[in-house]
Amino acid sequence: MSDEVVYVSNSRVERIKGALRRTFVPVEKEPVYFSVHSEIAEHYGVDNNVIDPHVTTLDMVVASTGT
Repeated sequence: MSDEVVYVSNSRVERIKGALRRTFVPVEKEPVYFSVHSEIAEHYGVDNNVIDPHVTTLDMVVASTGT
């Protein structure tokens, strides 16, 4: 295995409010929003009727392992 770095992700995360975060990732022209929804919101005590639900980072990790 080589010690050469072949890729560095230039990503940025901004916390908007509470669980809502705006992320800027390579290739995507628009920011990607992360927050909580359904059972995850319930687990953290977030009222799902008050927030604007978005995909969670956990959803993205699970989806990425399926490829």
